[in-house]
Amino acid sequence: MTAHALLLDELRDICGDAQVLTADLDVEAYSTDWKNSVRGQPLCVVRPANTAEVSAVVKACNRHRVPIVPQGGNTGLAAGATPGPDGEEVVLSLLRMKAIRDLDPVGMTVEVEAGAIVQTVKEEAERRGRLLPVSLAAEGSAMVGGIVSTNAGGINVLRYGMTRALVLGLEVVLADGTVVDGLRHLRKDNAGYDWKQLFIGAEGTLGIITAAVLRLAPIPRESVTALLSIADVETALKLFALAQDHVGEALSAFELISATSLGLVEKHAGLKSPIASGDWYLLVEASSSLSGLQPAMEKLLEAAFEQGLALDGVVASSRQQTQALWALREHVTEAEAREGGGLKHDISVPLRTMADFLVEAGKAVTAICPSAAFNVFGHLGDGNLHYNVLMNGAKEQAAVNRAVHDAVVRHRGSISAEHGIGQYRLGEWLRTKPESEQLLARAVKQAIDPGGMFNPGKLFPATLKGDAA
Repeated sequence: MTAHALLLDELRDICGDAQVLTADLDVEAYSTDWKNSVRGQPLCVVRPANTAEVSAVVKACNRHRVPIVPQGGNTGLAAGATPGPDGEEVVLSLLRMKAIRDLDPVGMTVEVEAGAIVQTVKEEAERRGRLLPVSLAAEGSAMVGGIVSTNAGGINVLRYGMTRALVLGLEVVLADGTVVDGLRHLRKDNAGYDWKQLFIGAEGTLGIITAAVLRLAPIPRESVTALLSIADVETALKLFALAQDHVGEALSAFELISATSLGLVEKHAGLKSPIASGDWYLLVEASSSLSGLQPAMEKLLEAAFEQGLALDGVVASSRQQTQALWALREHVTEAEAREGGGLKHDISVPLRTMADFLVEAGKAVTAICPSAAFNVFGHLGDGNLHYNVLMNGAKEQAAVNRAVHDAVVRHRGSISAEHGIGQYRLGEWLRTKPESEQLLARAVKQAIDPGGMFNPGKLFPATLKGDAA
């Protein structure tokens, strides 16, 4: 009997025959990324039911020196949960581990297993009068373990921070099967290293997150949304400062949308802006558990017009109007896909240099591909834009990718603001990240996963496994 056959038998003993999938048809959904652009071939897919089974699976794979690819809802945009093509990796799916173990509305915490669907947790929190402040397009299928492992962002980062800011405690299985239980419902804990931070955003390369304690927030009782058209990004930044002056900590979203983006939405989704056109648009939202936001938002628009910052604008006066305004933003990605897709960049730069970056990157891309068009939109309030280049010709894509990322680096930004490195951005991470930071990252990987057991080829080259052995 081969070593792989022995491992499969052990996994069946641990999880049951029905939870170890090997047939091509059964593993297909686990073998490709969310965008269906990277396809792998696992040795099998194993679906443990609890932390003890995860630990046993890891121990078995460790004995047989077979790497593991942890997988949640498989909604990531960097192919970080896709197995390699050679049939030598086990995909460990956490979809059966979906219990909401505890929800404390007074301490405002929730303890959940890694396979819990984000939307399900949000709905349960809402039933208890609390908010899980994560807002993602994929929250109906994204899992808690996945958003923690990728440090997911979304539209509420401006108000509540990235997923990292919501994590109070973790339960993690290490490469030797050890279970580390750090599920503490504490806001303050200075007793030694805050080790959980290493696993948040590590994309499953250091260990498998099996459960998490997340911070909850009060449910906003009032939410006000406005759409403004503006002339340029410098004006957008002035308006951002003005918005903070007028609505302060209630500011929950400050989204920038280019005229190109809105044009694609009008063309492919049949939606139309209710205000006069500009080169750029801002979608601004404020929310609070207290009342009084509507007058504050109206005063913000008044000040914007008085100072000559806004060309036109509207404040939504009903839930239906709010949904219509947000639909303009939410359909941008779909509209781009219908146009033919684009070369995507998930970047962040300091706000004070955002306008300069856009000019610099635009000139660099146009020099390489004069026919390129730009679909730029995203979370301006936290410095994160989706800088997508609409272009034909695969031979120019690598050069454009480098040009955009070089501009990001010159402005001391990040080539991945919220989507992660995964497989998509690994080469650019290696090219642009300073050597000292790469060495530090490798030292952490070597210390926690010396055999390269977890998620080879993501965040680090797959050769790290051989180097470490």
